[in-house]
Amino acid sequence: MAWPSVFQRGTLLSRFSHHHVVVFLLTFFSYSLLHASRKTFSNVKVSISKQWTPSAFNRSIEPVEVFIFGTVTEWLHFYNKWLYCCLWIVNGLLQSTGWPCVVAVMGNWFGKAGRGVVFGLWSACASVGNILGACLASSVLQYGYEYAFLVTAAVQFAGGVVIFFGLLVSPEEIGLPGIEAEENVEEDSHKPLINGAENEDEYEPNYSVQEGSTITQVKAISFYQACCLPGVIPYSLAYACLKLVNYSFFFWLPFYLSNNFGWKEAEADKLSIWYDVGGIIGGTLQGFISDVLQKRAPVLALSLFLAIGSLVGYSRSPNNKSINALLMAVTGFFIGGPSNMISSAISADLGRQELIQGSSEALATVTGIVDGTGSIGAAVGQYLVSLIQDNLGWMWVFYFFILMTSCTIVFISPLIVREMRSLMQRRQARILSG
Repeated sequence: MAWPSVFQRGTLLSRFSHHHVVVFLLTFFSYSLLHASRKTFSNVKVSISKQWTPSAFNRSIEPVEVFIFGTVTEWLHFYNKWLYCCLWIVNGLLQSTGWPCVVAVMGNWFGKAGRGVVFGLWSACASVGNILGACLASSVLQYGYEYAFLVTAAVQFAGGVVIFFGLLVSPEEIGLPGIEAEENVEEDSHKPLINGAENEDEYEPNYSVQEGSTITQVKAISFYQACCLPGVIPYSLAYACLKLVNYSFFFWLPFYLSNNFGWKEAEADKLSIWYDVGGIIGGTLQGFISDVLQKRAPVLALSLFLAIGSLVGYSRSPNNKSINALLMAVTGFFIGGPSNMISSAISADLGRQELIQGSSEALATVTGIVDGTGSIGAAVGQYLVSLIQDNLGWMWVFYFFILMTSCTIVFISPLIVREMRSLMQRRQARILSG
């Protein structure tokens, strides 16, 4: 078995200084706070609909005149759809910078030894943020939906001050060696979890973008070069489909619970936490298994196949909160887990390939491509979910989720075949050598 490779010679634990712990926690909570502010929108969706959606609840107000939300605009009673559009665009631009930055910082501090379990645990930051956002919003919802925005924004601002003064972007800032220098001395440093070779025997360990025995720092790579790296396009397209499903649960789950089962909004907000609990456990456990196997795609494939079954089960959940929470957690395990893996550990693998060794900027570029493509899928999904639900009902929304999960498997199928072949060859070699 490959157990020693995950924690070989105690390197995974012995490398971690207090700086690593601080970086882990600060990046973890910085993105948790970003997600907490995002979660506010889904947590107050029912309240906003009751107050501002004429066709559903309040037929006395013309929809062309309103539908803006927040704290200051509500207090001032200033409603302007163009101001809302501008603020919404700025919010999206600022939010989109968060994930590539924190993944790049984590990639600067944590090498590929045990990356699956480290990034699997760390990627729970989004789910923790969802839980935090749900708790903050539900605690003040009785005073008005605008207070949910106020509380999360205040907490996020305080966290931003701490991050600004406390976060170290890379080990070099305090005179510690970078992860490339550490990994170059390891005997298996030339075997990344993701590379362009068809199998491990074909991989050239001495190949790099530089000639000779020394590796100079590559400052950056272009967008086109990043897209051409092995695995970037398949995983990006797969993430677009999977993030569509994951973010649909993120944005629509509390509304679905209130709309479909008639549960109170605050209760639905708290119940939706179980989807994130499943995602936390799934991302950590699946990341650990992928470290043991030294392959990511087969673990993803198995989880996604089971995700299809969990979606079928959850779509038929009875009007029982306990059963619904259980099915929700299972669904989060098999959907949120793979989503966390692609956006964190796999993105780090893709941005730290041998072909771009020495380029610390490449990781942020690759992560941006993967996450950006996923965001396109998520954005399109929000429109389609609303359209399908209005015209066909919630059951067809779940059929749509099953279709998108199946497309995720299709996009990574070449990688699954290649990595399964590599696992079989490794097993055969072990049998012959034994």
